[in-house]
Amino acid sequence: MSAIEIPRELIPADGRFGSGPSKVRPEAVQRLARDADDLLGTSHRQPAVKGQVRRVREGLRTFFDLPDDHEVVLGVGGATLFWDAAVFGLIRERSAHAVFGEFSTKFAKSVDEAPHLADPVKFESDFGTFPEVEAVEGVDLYALTHCETSTGVAMPVQRPAGSGDALVAVDATSAAGGLPVDPSQYDAYYFSPQKAFASEGGLWLALLSPAAIERIGELSGSRYQPPILDLQTALDNSRKDQTYNTPSVSTLYLMGEQLDWLNSEGGLGFAVENCAAKANHLYDWASRADFAQPFVKEPGERSNVVVTVDLDARVDANEVASTLRENGILDTEAYRKLGRNQLRFAVFPAVDHDDVVKLTAAIDHVVERLAE
Repeated sequence: MSAIEIPRELIPADGRFGSGPSKVRPEAVQRLARDADDLLGTSHRQPAVKGQVRRVREGLRTFFDLPDDHEVVLGVGGATLFWDAAVFGLIRERSAHAVFGEFSTKFAKSVDEAPHLADPVKFESDFGTFPEVEAVEGVDLYALTHCETSTGVAMPVQRPAGSGDALVAVDATSAAGGLPVDPSQYDAYYFSPQKAFASEGGLWLALLSPAAIERIGELSGSRYQPPILDLQTALDNSRKDQTYNTPSVSTLYLMGEQLDWLNSEGGLGFAVENCAAKANHLYDWASRADFAQPFVKEPGERSNVVVTVDLDARVDANEVASTLRENGILDTEAYRKLGRNQLRFAVFPAVDHDDVVKLTAAIDHVVERLAE
């Protein structure tokens, strides 16, 4: 154990601040345990499990206030798999990418390596910022990232001016459920359930516009697509309230619980306000502290779901995070590949505001003791 013991009154009631997997609400786990015998270990083609798929699809439609002609589609494999599915089933010939962090880089790399597509256009900026994306002739899909989980940068979801009928696909893995978004500004808004939707990983979910659905139909069958990556197959199955292959039933159930709770509190508007209040507390604290500062310099580029804070060289962020962990405050480490003296905190809707306030008090206590 660390020689530094954080006073009990400074320790959050729930010490989970990870950016994914993130905190799962205990109430949801308790209800899963109550209902487990009728769900876990049963066929995913029967009404009980299909009802959970329907619950998630309808919950997302309500939460995002989707237009009637938009569809909610899901599949097994996580948002990372959706990148590869988009390579086959959404990009006709050439895509353009906003590249400003680890995950936006990975999607662009998948396209780079696809032999049937032209080299992608890349709009790049330094980590800690986001680039401006402009219309480019010949591009039929623009790939944006609503929040770069690796850096804590959020970019607005907007169709590039002059982009015509090109699709806009948005990686919303850490943004969905915590940042505002207008369905008219995207064609595919895709994410995983292990962040704002307080569930486990292993699924991808996508909100699709009529234009995206049309593109999927156009490309399906026109080129080879592995069945697991065929978005038309995913769409056909989703319309039956099922997935192509076996999903994690507990993941579906926990996500359904989170959606029920979020919608009962006011949906996306509630979630956005909830996350912003907690993020603002962290940014204000970091700006006032003499040993810390927000990593993202421009306030308008800072994420309200994933907050990154740089520490002065005299304070070892790894030692701070390790001490917090030994006191039950978990997953405050920086993204491993970013290589900064940094702490990172998720403030998804399931995280209590009072716990965020205690978190900053606990960090102050640790830094003071390390300086002695």
